[in-house]
Amino acid sequence: MDSFIVRGPCRLEGSVEVSGAKNAVLPLITASILTGGCCTLDNVPELRDTRTMIKLMEMLGATVSFENGTVSVDASHLTSHEAPYDLVRTMRASIYALGPLVARYGRARVSMPGGCAWGPRPVNLHLQGLSALGAAIKIDHGYIDATAEKLRGAEIVLPVPSVGATVNILMAAVLAEGRSVIENAAREPEVVELATVLKEGGAGIEGEGTTRISIEGVSEISPYRHRVIPDRIEAGTFAAAAVMTGSEITIRTCRPDHLMAVIDKLRQCGGEFEIGDDHMTVRGPARIAPTDVETGFYPSFPTDMQAQMMAVLAGADGSSTVTDRVYPDRFTHVPELRRLGADIKLDGNIAVITGVGRLEGAPLMATDIRASSALILAALVAEGETKVLRIYHIDRGYENLEKKLQALGADIERITE
Repeated sequence: MDSFIVRGPCRLEGSVEVSGAKNAVLPLITASILTGGCCTLDNVPELRDTRTMIKLMEMLGATVSFENGTVSVDASHLTSHEAPYDLVRTMRASIYALGPLVARYGRARVSMPGGCAWGPRPVNLHLQGLSALGAAIKIDHGYIDATAEKLRGAEIVLPVPSVGATVNILMAAVLAEGRSVIENAAREPEVVELATVLKEGGAGIEGEGTTRISIEGVSEISPYRHRVIPDRIEAGTFAAAAVMTGSEITIRTCRPDHLMAVIDKLRQCGGEFEIGDDHMTVRGPARIAPTDVETGFYPSFPTDMQAQMMAVLAGADGSSTVTDRVYPDRFTHVPELRRLGADIKLDGNIAVITGVGRLEGAPLMATDIRASSALILAALVAEGETKVLRIYHIDRGYENLEKKLQALGADIERITE
């Protein structure tokens, strides 16, 4: 099992390129099921989750190639409609195969998902949406069985703007007969990206990026080729690294307009930003100012940046609060940050962080993708050596993170034990 050794404190300098967005790539790969030909995606990151999704598509019978950041998927002649437990348990996004399989083939059998060890993140909204479109749903020994002779348009009101549910319903609705409407839809850039690609394939979609998405069903989706948007969470993580280490970093091939809530909070901490259309330069302050953070659905502060922001605030000159209103129990990184000397108190979904003068290196255990990146950020400013275990979580969501940090001057290495 691989680990990271980080020797701090580190000062960073230089530029870094952001990889393609993991959370956009995964549904775009499964969307190929809706087409009758070969779909190609460029700017695809080399990640464990990408490889897992490719393996799932191959198990369904698709022909897939992945080389030099380009994935080509021919799902025109699938031989299976089942996503098995052994694969799905490692990545929740495998549930994205459900909607396209039902829409195109009229049946799907998908294991209940696994993935990061925090929750609950139930899939009931996915199932309710597909049911409204006419699919018959039953749970059989931990599997979701969905069948439909023909999906039909419906109006679906989501109780919360779930990204996963919006994505699955959207992919199913594009081949449904008639018109569908998703009310209280997720507005995240990754949802807009999926809608953009489906429209390139002939889908009749309006309103993506708003809370009301309208879909006029079509008989088929044409194969597509598309360059994936940059990963906003990776860009935000590097911006946080610049602020907390008092460094200057230029972040290239990014979309600052997807990160305005994060940029606003890092500015409140004292960070200085020079922003272009596809890049930004971030300068960290001599002393980090405290601030209060509350996560929400896009365009609010993203829950996927909550852990990294907490690492920043652990070194602030004063007290801050972090409230997670999206996933109230997403705080598995807190005990590990405390091992470095961070002063963090939890009260339900609210963390009170009192900045400390110094953090000290210690052995740490990563628990999920974003918690892992927060531990690495904290290790960059901690004095001495920090060992971060179970970094396969990082490999699920960040492409070559240690190499990018090394190029910026960080003393970090990967070891295999």
